[in-house]
Amino acid sequence: MKNTLLYVDDEPINLQLFEIHMKKHFNVYTALSGPIALQHMTDHPEIDVVFSDMKMPHMDGLEFINEAKKIKANAQYYILSGYNLSPDINKALKDKTILGYFQKPFDIGKILRELQSNT
Repeated sequence: MKNTLLYVDDEPINLQLFEIHMKKHFNVYTALSGPIALQHMTDHPEIDVVFSDMKMPHMDGLEFINEAKKIKANAQYYILSGYNLSPDINKALKDKTILGYFQKPFDIGKILRELQSNT
């Protein structure tokens, strides 16, 4: 059975590219904002891996992940960002709030290897 991923990003092109590459290996849901993604988490309890952009309006990636963990604490959470590793992301890695950080443009091969090592 395929794992189910959720990717939240406020840029539609990033969602499309991620889905095109990942749907071969996983069931994929996408969301344009943190609030929409939280609703997906509630509606689809099978989601077990979550990727989030860091910089988004209304709710940044770590704020979203902290809320998502209230819905599903045992999912695997990752941040994708077009920016360098920030102190907030570094702290989230050390605290194990997230399992990993990937810089955009994302490398699908690297993401797949990470997921294979954690599933």
